[in-house]
Order: sequence, then structure tokens, then C-alpha cells
Amino acid sequence: MGMGSVGLETLLAEQGQGLNPLAGRSPHFPGKAKRVVHFFLNGGPSHVDSFDPKPMLAKFAGQPLPIENLRTERKTGAAFPSPFAFQRYGESGIEVSSLFPKIGECIDDIAVIRSMQAELPNHEPSLMLMNCGDAVLSRPSVGSWVTYGLGAENQNLPAFISMCPGGYPIKDAQNWQSGFLPGIYQGTFIDSQHTRIEALIENIRNRSTTRQKQRAQLDFLTELNAEHRRDRVSDPQLDARIQTFELAYRMQMEASDAFDLSAEPDHIRDLYGRETHGRQTLIARRLLERGVRYLQLWHGKGQPWDHHENIAENHAKLAREIDQPVAALLRDLKQRGMLDDTLVIFGGEFGRTPTVELNNAGSSKNGRDHNPYGFSVWMAGGGIRGGTVYGSTDEFGFQAEKNPVTVHDLHATILHLLGFDHENLTHRYAGRDFRLTDVYGKVIRGILA
Repeated sequence: MGMGSVGLETLLAEQGQGLNPLAGRSPHFPGKAKRVVHFFLNGGPSHVDSFDPKPMLAKFAGQPLPIENLRTERKTGAAFPSPFAFQRYGESGIEVSSLFPKIGECIDDIAVIRSMQAELPNHEPSLMLMNCGDAVLSRPSVGSWVTYGLGAENQNLPAFISMCPGGYPIKDAQNWQSGFLPGIYQGTFIDSQHTRIEALIENIRNRSTTRQKQRAQLDFLTELNAEHRRDRVSDPQLDARIQTFELAYRMQMEASDAFDLSAEPDHIRDLYGRETHGRQTLIARRLLERGVRYLQLWHGKGQPWDHHENIAENHAKLAREIDQPVAALLRDLKQRGMLDDTLVIFGGEFGRTPTVELNNAGSSKNGRDHNPYGFSVWMAGGGIRGGTVYGSTDEFGFQAEKNPVTVHDLHATILHLLGFDHENLTHRYAGRDFRLTDVYGKVIRGILA
């Protein structure tokens, strides 16, 4: 890295950080997983239409439930049976709806948690809870905690990447923030709707100067920053900026290769599909192969799964976009021997009501309102016992009833699979040792291999 690295090493050594805050580190104990990919269905997919069949909704179709409707954001009415048929798949015989037939074919590698709970029926706090462990206060994201604990496998790529086609999801970059952790642990955003590398990663190529001249400029800049830094108190933002410049320089070659799908054979590109989500998911596999530690794959800008109206048509459209790519990733990782140490997570910030949403006149909108009381998330690979169903909602799917799972429990389990005791992965801030799970969380032992 030339003299710039010497200057950077001196600068960081003064803070006791060593040369590279993303250097690989060992977890508390040997973890089953080395990396994570999280498919985030932002907006809140319906669990009773996907992975949690409820025949009682058909029995009471159009009638009030024989239980009290729980409080939701909007008024809901009678029981609303799923418009999608459920089918048993695999040796485990787990039921999956017709929304996700290809994922259903992979069910023996999947553990479905049917008893997830959030805290509030609103997108913003639920996104913060699922991504950062706190619905109210600003906290580091899961990906930031993971890279803080494990470091990076590849120093030429970001350790934590969030891809979302079309722009930001609700809450923007707060979903992958580093919070009070050093800024180098924040996620890197990629707008994966693009196909050209220059559009996918802005300024990835410098068209005005050579790499040798860039290196000389960075070396000089590092010397100036080191001089500036010596006479001032610790400035984490300056440190993060220096580290980001260095990473951006190193990315120019390796990122271009990782995002270039032309090297993939046609049968692999056909396996994932040639549309946006197929490309995004295939890029994710290439990034995982190259040592990216934590990947989030968002469905799209805003909250696309937020279907208060016409859920049959709208859910079916979005499911068609991701069913094939998600199943392809599971199959592809498995055939490459990577599924055993790659944790795959699939779900949204909450579920949806088993009752139909009503308009102001009291008529049905054929959609479902937000439901934080009970919903489904599934996990696969990385130490997960496939072909498993954990927990359950009540007979109508309104709230978790058996073995309720909090988001803190989910986070504790993710960290456990990566080799961390969630109570001991901490960072001192404002006089307190903080952790991802705050003062809560227990590992979900029933889904572990």
C-alpha cells in the first residue's frame, strides 16, 4: 500500500486500534456460520399467506373472529382466508403457500419460525427493531455488530453491503447504520437496479488520473491527516473517512470483478433469473465467495410489501420476483459447499392481520393491516436444522402463542451461529457497555443443528 499505509498505521496506532479495524478476528467460540445474507421483504409480508397456513380463516370467512381483534394501525373486520393454496413439501412435509413454490422445494434446508413478535404496528420503529435492536433509540445495525466482532475476510471489499433496487427503503441508511460503533462498520449501499458497474458503484473508476497518481494523492492526504490528527482529540469521523478512502482505492479492481456477471455461465444466470432480483442475488453469491461478511438484499425502494389493498394480486407479483432467486441461492450455495457456513435469513419487519382491512366506509379493501403480534421468519444454512417449524401463532394467526420469539432472541441466535455469546459482544459508549440485544434475548435452541 506504499507510504500511505505507514502513515495510516501510525495514525491508528496512536488510538490503540492497530493497522486495520476490519482485520479478521476470532469469535468467542467456533461458529457454524462465517457470513450472513438477509433477504429483507420490506413492508411486511403476510405470514398467513406464505409460511403459516390457517384453515380456520376459511371456516370463518366473512365473519367476525371468535376472539377479540387486536389493536392495529387501521380498522379491520372479518376473517380473511388466504387466496393462496398451501402444499406440503420435502421429507419434512412443511406447508408453504403457492406464493413460494421454489422456496418450498428447499424446505428441508429451512427452519421456519412461526412465532416472531415485534413491538409496534408501524414500519419505522419495526425496521429499527429488526435491523438495529431498538425501536426508538439510534443503535448500530446487526451487520455493523457482526463486522465489529468478526472483521472482514477480504480487505478489498466492504465487509457489510446493503443492496436495494430503485433507491432507499423506509428509514434510509439508518437501517445499516454503525451508530456509536466506528464509522468503518457502517453498511455500504448499492442500488442494484443498475447493470453497469459505474452506475452500481458511483465513482468506482477514476477517468481523470491513473491509479499510480491516485496512490500518490492518497499517500499525501494521509500524511496531512496524520499531522492534523496529532494535535487534536480523537475524531472517529476523521478516522472513518481515512479508512474509507483507502478501501475505495482498493475496491477499484476487485469490486468491478465481483459485480461483473458476464463471467457466470448461462445455466447459472438462468438458475437465478435475468431480472433485477436474479441479478442482485447472483451478485450476492459472488460477494459472499469473495469474503463479504454481511449482506442485506432488500426487495425495493420504500415498502413494497405493504399491501393494504388487493393482497392477492400484489403479493403474488412480488413473490414471483424473488421466489426463483432465493431458491437458486440456496441450491447454488449448497452445491458449492457454502451453505453449511452461510446463514440465510428471510422475512420482513412484521406480519399482517388475518382480518381484512376496511376503508372509511367500512367496506373491504381485500388487503391486510400491519401485525406485530405474530409473524414468520425463516433461516437456513450456517448451523440451522432444516425441515423445522418452531413456535406457532393462534389458530387464526393473530398472535404468537407457542414459543414466542422476540427480535432480541433472533439477534442472539444470529450471533450464536457466528460464534458469539450475545451478552459478551459489547462496546463501551457513554459510560455503558452496550450490546445488540440490549438486556434481553435468548438463543433459539430448537432450530439449531
